[in-house]
Amino acid sequence: MSDTANQLQQLYPFLHGDKKNPEQENTTLLESVKQKSEHSLTVKKAFFANNAQALVDAAKAIAQVYIDNGRMLTMGNGGSSCDASHFAVEFQHPITAGRPALPAINLVMDTAMISAVANDVGIKHVFIRQLEAHGQSADGLFGFSTSGNSENLLAAFTKAKQMGITTFALAGGNGGEMKASGLIDHCLVVETDSIHRVQEVHVASYHILWDLVHTLLADHRGKLGVATQQ
Repeated sequence: MSDTANQLQQLYPFLHGDKKNPEQENTTLLESVKQKSEHSLTVKKAFFANNAQALVDAAKAIAQVYIDNGRMLTMGNGGSSCDASHFAVEFQHPITAGRPALPAINLVMDTAMISAVANDVGIKHVFIRQLEAHGQSADGLFGFSTSGNSENLLAAFTKAKQMGITTFALAGGNGGEMKASGLIDHCLVVETDSIHRVQEVHVASYHILWDLVHTLLADHRGKLGVATQQ
């Protein structure tokens, strides 16, 4: 029996007609925890070592959106839609005392709108239609994708560039079409094929971005959200 086959049999003995050994199973699970946590830390360290300046640059660009009285619009599919929601609520509802609420719109939150557009003209258009309705040139659009190949995000980024909106993305793998498209002003890529590790780094990244943006906006408190007088 090969080493791989032996490992699989130890993990899933019931598939081979054997009963589980509780003690052995617990040891295996403990080793799994160790390996996954170490891998998570390794991926995070590599990403932040390679992308520290890119994160600072993205934070500066987000801060400029707010200085210009714009809003951040967020989008994603599946698990990444949860990141889009999480990003938006962090900016709207800051948990640190003294930091202002900043406008952020999660384009995934309106299920009636999404299902209507997906049903009538296709899933590719669900974010485009909302950009057309809500987007302004001073805004920023932030997309989340573990693959970097989400067609509806790419379509929305294309529309955003046409509208003069600043674009941001967190992707995984090699960045996929999002990285290669040239549509995204600030595209940060977590270079691993593990979707779980990608998502873990995405969460840490936008928590850091949130903190950096508020630091950059410290001198503008009291002015944010005030419409420019013509």
